[in-house]
Amino acid sequence: MSAITPLRDENLQKRLYAAIAQVNKVLLGKARQVKLAFTCLVAGGHLLLEDVPGVGKTTLAHALAASFALEFQRVQFTSDLLPSDIIGVSMYERETGQFRFHPGPIFAGLLLADEINRATPKTQSALLEAMAEGQVTVDGQTHTLPDPFFVVATQNPLDLAGTFPLPDSQLDRFMLRISLDYPDANAERELLTGSDRRDLLTQLMPQLDAASLAALNRQSKTITASPALLDYLQALLAASRRHPEIRVGLSPRAGLSLLASARAWAMLSNRGHVLPEDLQALFVPLAAHRLVASRGASGETLARTLLNEVAVD
Repeated sequence: MSAITPLRDENLQKRLYAAIAQVNKVLLGKARQVKLAFTCLVAGGHLLLEDVPGVGKTTLAHALAASFALEFQRVQFTSDLLPSDIIGVSMYERETGQFRFHPGPIFAGLLLADEINRATPKTQSALLEAMAEGQVTVDGQTHTLPDPFFVVATQNPLDLAGTFPLPDSQLDRFMLRISLDYPDANAERELLTGSDRRDLLTQLMPQLDAASLAALNRQSKTITASPALLDYLQALLAASRRHPEIRVGLSPRAGLSLLASARAWAMLSNRGHVLPEDLQALFVPLAAHRLVASRGASGETLARTLLNEVAVD
């Protein structure tokens, strides 16, 4: 497939909006979640989709890969999956008398880690270095992953049988966590009477490629974040670290992710500057899975509490 070379920023924006539009035709009635997913990828982050089975999590991952013309690999996480099944393995070759590394499915532009919390913590940890540094180390040798490299992971709610909670270090590597939820009545009727989603996925055309995505990421970094906006962002971070009901607050990496995603969100909203409303729109998807409660409150409840308690100056 030939590369899609961006001609100018306006043309790039049109292609981005075209990509969003075609994903919305596959994932009906989920415009906000689709915008969040594109925001995450444009900002260079990894995406966690948490919901019950059958609401379109895997469909969204396929549609994102097709729209960005990214090499796609899917790994079905199970309790017997091993780290080498993801990263790859070094095998001895008798002909050469040497070990040769055979890359695993992680060497892709977009890796779908399907039902990631059905694998053991040992297997989940195989993604830590890859998600943070864009590389993996096997037998003392470091192997660079493709650029860009994204992990889109799906996760079932923890009250379902056969699941393992993701460690905090891995959760912090996901820029955003979103839920698709059930479709509304109109969207569900169209699903029941319309074309099969698998058929629609095969019809998706790549609107962007890796080079275009890198250009969008660079463009998002030029979006202005004023000193007052940064004050508000830091106030949210500080409040999360001193709140009596929060045992573990937001890390500096979370702060950087919030700024990067807010810039991408503003760009997708066709603005050249970040507003407090952008931070507020992204704060729950970014913070809820990172906050560790000192009591029994959910991360989403704590994130909304912080938004209500921290004033915009």
